[in-house]
Amino acid sequence: MKLEWHVCSWGELTTDLLYAILELRSEVFIVEQTCIYQDIDAKDKKAKHVLGFYKNELVAYSRIFKPGDYFDKHSFGRAIIKENFRGKKLGFELVRKSVAEIGEEIEIMISAQYHLENFYKKNGFESIGSTYLEDGIPHIAMLRNSSIS
Repeated sequence: MKLEWHVCSWGELTTDLLYAILELRSEVFIVEQTCIYQDIDAKDKKAKHVLGFYKNELVAYSRIFKPGDYFDKHSFGRAIIKENFRGKKLGFELVRKSVAEIGEEIEIMISAQYHLENFYKKNGFESIGSTYLEDGIPHIAMLRNSSIS
């Protein structure tokens, strides 16, 4: 399955793209995960948006931040694959696209849902610290290209 990838700044997002992003995030993070939280935040305006399309349907997404916009290091989050597209290795492709957009040699910090810890380890991330609750869901901080061992 081949996705068409685009990276957009806030100003490059059309209303249709923004609607598709918010619809996908709501579908998974709020409805599927039954997690009531404020998804729309001021961080979207600071982020670059990584968009993966299959036949003009948004099926993969993440948002990328420069140091200081979310963490003190480069980061990405809201990484998501539409439910009926999972199990096709698209999550790995999304992480590769997100990392490539930031820079392969740059240290990247993420706040990963704990049940995805092994997935992110397979993508070169290392866990740091203990699990914590974020919006009622267990998370763990993870670094890629760090000096920790």
